Amino acid sequence: MKTAILMMAHGSRIEEANNAAREVAAMVREMTGFEIVEVSFREMHEPNIQSGIDACVARGAERILLMPYFLFMGAHVLHDLPEEIAEARKRYPDLIMEMGSHLGAHRKLAEIEAERIGEALDRLGWR
Repeated sequence: MKTAILMMAHGSRIEEANNAAREVAAMVREMTGFEIVEVSFREMHEPNIQSGIDACVARGAERILLMPYFLFMGAHVLHDLPEEIAEARKRYPDLIMEMGSHLGAHRKLAEIEAERIGEALDRLGWR
């Protein structure tokens, strides 16, 4: 059974922010070995989540793991993303779709923040 990963990000009017999500998706594809890793956006940018699901199906996905690329569990994670999945189930009743967890509090995120703090301190000459 062919599995796709669909990263669901917020979306931004700032193209660089959207490109960062695409870069992370490319890294995830490389790290996991999944052939189908797509990115979609909840707001302000294409492809939207429905189009992202369509892209996965067009590439032969029989099941999709929809991953919220959101730091916190807010209204999008709790309500909007599940509603998007429910809407897609109407169009693809035989497609298996499940949602994974948002990023949340994770040690690796703290490690990244500590690294960024070090970079800022060096740039400012504060160490």
